[in-house]
Amino acid sequence: MKTKSIRGQIGIFGRRNNGKSSLINTIAGQDVAIVSEIAGTTTDPVRKVMEINGLGPVVLIDTAGIDDIGQLGEKRIAKTKEILKTIDLAILIIAQNTFGAFEKELVSEFREFEVPFFVVHNKSDLTSIYPETQRLIKASLNTEVLDFSCSNSPAVDRLVGLIRKFMPESAMRHNTLVGDLISYGDTVLLITPIDIEAPEGRLILPQVQVIRDVLDNDGVVVVCKEREIDAYIRKMDPKPALVITDSQVFPKADASIPRYIPLTSFSIVLARQKGDFQNYLKGTPHISKLKDGDKVLILESCSHHVSCDDIGRVKIPRWLSNFTGKKLEYTVVAGLNEIPGKIQDYAIVIQCGGCMITRKQLINRLKPATDAGVPVTNYGMAIAYVHGIYNRAVAPFVKVQNASEDYL
Repeated sequence: MKTKSIRGQIGIFGRRNNGKSSLINTIAGQDVAIVSEIAGTTTDPVRKVMEINGLGPVVLIDTAGIDDIGQLGEKRIAKTKEILKTIDLAILIIAQNTFGAFEKELVSEFREFEVPFFVVHNKSDLTSIYPETQRLIKASLNTEVLDFSCSNSPAVDRLVGLIRKFMPESAMRHNTLVGDLISYGDTVLLITPIDIEAPEGRLILPQVQVIRDVLDNDGVVVVCKEREIDAYIRKMDPKPALVITDSQVFPKADASIPRYIPLTSFSIVLARQKGDFQNYLKGTPHISKLKDGDKVLILESCSHHVSCDDIGRVKIPRWLSNFTGKKLEYTVVAGLNEIPGKIQDYAIVIQCGGCMITRKQLINRLKPATDAGVPVTNYGMAIAYVHGIYNRAVAPFVKVQNASEDYL
């Protein structure tokens, strides 16, 4: 089963004063981006959420001009290029029949990050696109070219039609979290510790997402803390078809849940749905190969207040050091901040579940490591590995013999 995702991300790119902001305002039907004749008005990316018939909710992202100048201009361009790692569709805006080095560089980056795109020749009320220009762009880029004016209502309909055509289906839909593991009426037991890191008065996002996914797939959800597992599992009838635990209490869950009941973690569920799961499977066993002095990069893709027993900064380093018996160096990077040094400097990369970012952001976050051959893993998979329950934790999703041949 597949369910709707939150929002497709659409980036608007082009030179200064080509009308990127005006185009976003036209699509949105309201003034959401500042429009000015002064070049470089748009500095930081501006986002507008809107509904497009036939697609659902999308995010339009206005970016700084790719031809910006000066030191600040270079920083704006860098932010514009960072957006390429997060978007699902790009619209390249040109004007006055100008398609040169700036546009070619953008197209090259679209292709590097596998972002579908089309071209809009804007301000057609002032200068229409030359037939030869349109033909050459279409032939060389193998995409559509729309002659467009923000004052032309029918043109807006054609623009929205191209957005529908080029938006990849994967951007608007995502695979179920656990729907393919359960049947109608099955019970899924969720083990959710309420500790110092638990948010006051609410559940964390992965727990909420799993609850909704089980309900969407006609299952029954039972939620308890780790202290109640033993008593509840004894009287639970029928037994759960699947148990999902917080990774931090994996050992307790493993000891309490009978072996015939599948057990995994919220982090591993997310890794399968939106992470680089196959590379995680390959990379996790490299934990056993870490040596003294190796650098471990921990990527935490959200920003939060750090507690005294933080999972990424404290617990995972402690568990890794105890398991390997090696003196390791740890670097933790929060959000989507720049990774210090060269990616080749790190012996392994450990990525969080990524509940606060899109699959596109997560895959591109790990891309430098996978391209360089640096092993990557995930919080839940790494925690399961160092506690000796890795095979059991990934078994609901893969055959054990394919997951970790060298670690039994």
